[in-house]
Amino acid sequence: MLVEVEKQQLCMNQLIAKKIDMVKVEGVLIVNDVKPDVLSIVNTNGIVCIYKKEVMDGKLKIDGCINTYIMYLADDENGSVRSLNTAVDFTQIIDLEKCKVGMSVDENIILKSIESKIINGRKISINAMMEIAAMVYANECVDIIYSVNNQEDVQMLNETIKLNTLIGEGSNTVYAKDTVMLNEADDLAELMKVDFRIINKDSKTSYNKIVTKADAEIKMMYLTEDNRINTINAIIPIMGFVDIENITDDSMCDIKYKLKNLIIKPNSGEASNSIYVEAEIEISCLAYENKELSLIKDLYSTENDFKCKENEITIMTRRNLYTDVYRMNQEILVPEISNNKIYDISVTPNIVSTRIQGNNVSYEGDLQITFIYRNNDSLETKQVTTPLMFSMQLNNIEPTTNVITELEVRRDNFITGENGKINADIELGFIVTASDYEKINLINEIEKSEISCGDSYSMVIYFVKDGDTLWKIAKKFKTRVEDIVRLNNIEDENRIKVGQQLYIPKYVKRSVAI
Repeated sequence: MLVEVEKQQLCMNQLIAKKIDMVKVEGVLIVNDVKPDVLSIVNTNGIVCIYKKEVMDGKLKIDGCINTYIMYLADDENGSVRSLNTAVDFTQIIDLEKCKVGMSVDENIILKSIESKIINGRKISINAMMEIAAMVYANECVDIIYSVNNQEDVQMLNETIKLNTLIGEGSNTVYAKDTVMLNEADDLAELMKVDFRIINKDSKTSYNKIVTKADAEIKMMYLTEDNRINTINAIIPIMGFVDIENITDDSMCDIKYKLKNLIIKPNSGEASNSIYVEAEIEISCLAYENKELSLIKDLYSTENDFKCKENEITIMTRRNLYTDVYRMNQEILVPEISNNKIYDISVTPNIVSTRIQGNNVSYEGDLQITFIYRNNDSLETKQVTTPLMFSMQLNNIEPTTNVITELEVRRDNFITGENGKINADIELGFIVTASDYEKINLINEIEKSEISCGDSYSMVIYFVKDGDTLWKIAKKFKTRVEDIVRLNNIEDENRIKVGQQLYIPKYVKRSVAI
């Protein structure tokens, strides 16, 4: 028959699968009839948008696009600079054996490279490489036995563990919209390059919700009708909230911002010196709390036989968020630029390796700095790569700790000097989530039956064997640890020696036979 027990329910956020894939995205762009032929490519950049993600049995499906901006020299009499814009759609299937429908996914997509090549004057191929880091979680509520009812003869071995439990999760889609005004003298002809990033992230816990705020920073390079090239920066506030029940000020919140769609549209008519910007952004949040939990590690009865059913689960024992800042302030020599005008500078960080050493995480990679500048009567691109080495101190991490790192370019200021000397002032934000997981066995059902035949002994002389503990010995002879300790005058029940002689008394209800 089943033993009556007391249970409590905990929600666990279990990491089911983790995978990093390098994905190639290809597309072909046909030059619009109103645009001149392409003579050479000046620059190509892209912005990744994720429309939809779906966890299926054994795989993860991601649908999205790369908004692509191509600057080129036209094959015309003036060798003018023109641009092409397109969205390269992609659907990527990632095989993840343990995934099942209904699980949650957290993906981090980095556009590692994008380039365009001329097939002919009216046709361009686009090739991009993306790094997709996907983590799939199962948010599962489990019943944990913490007490046995009306069983005076039951001996329990308890263990206290610290773990992070999931309070809840939620998401919301918000829109950051604005009309960006250009200089009064600028009559917009074409958008040539667009950069987008989310900065200044902040949040506050309110009653059953997370209030979030951030800024969308958009940098646009454009061509005017009188063939001038200018750039403009815009900051658009992102405000939103995510509903999660039972959240408190002490809750830990893992907040993600994901760009779903981006509309950059030049206005026409009287507003032709302005650009409409609309960013569709998904804000998602996982809320956790720290708990101490007393688990029944083992149990037995001195009067009955117990048969326990167990299941293995993976728990998150610790989840911490760390932030640090990498700063670079150095002079870069780019002799090709000399004293020419620079139209645009962009910074792309690239992490090549991550190593855990003691309480430190060491990163190695590089910073790719791309300059677009005027050379005589045309535009050219120059890329400079500088090494990136950085170390962060984290508390109590292990080689098995799951470390997820996100990088943010928080500042990229450049001062141009003479003869191609450029002072670079760059600040990167390192946001690191460190999680530890542990597999434990949970007793979820106890069945008891009468002892088939009782032992007639009143006391046993036992010699300790390798691997023995007082708990194991007491369980074997269906007696109690405290009675063995008392009878043998043991000072520390956690210290017994192999070969040590012990007197094992038979347990009798309300008394001990000696």
